[in-house]
Amino acid sequence: MNILTLLAVASGGALGATLRLLINGTVNKYIPHTLPFGTLAVNLLGSLLIGILFAYFHLNSTLSPHLKTFLITGLLGALTTYSTFAIESFFLLESGHYTQAFANMALNLFGTIFFAGLGYITILHFTK
Repeated sequence: MNILTLLAVASGGALGATLRLLINGTVNKYIPHTLPFGTLAVNLLGSLLIGILFAYFHLNSTLSPHLKTFLITGLLGALTTYSTFAIESFFLLESGHYTQAFANMALNLFGTIFFAGLGYITILHFTK
């Protein structure tokens, strides 16, 4: 691993974490707290974007590996958050909010897979 790879991950990660903070805060400010919608929003958005980028990079293999690392590992890796989703689900379970906990788990798991696939398939479809 070289210094450019480390810089790509670090700078993308700083941007992604900042975006997560802003998006999460904005969503939680305007949507009632029955579920952790801020975390769900960043995970769904990040999954859609990673699907789009994977398709784009698949079609454009000559792009810089540092750009890929910046966007995928850095930016989107920091934008999305599995650990926050996990602890929020745990706290919902621990507090006896079983319906909300399982809804949160289902929406994050199936929603992120759906959105990643949607992004990927959409790009492949429109570039035929």
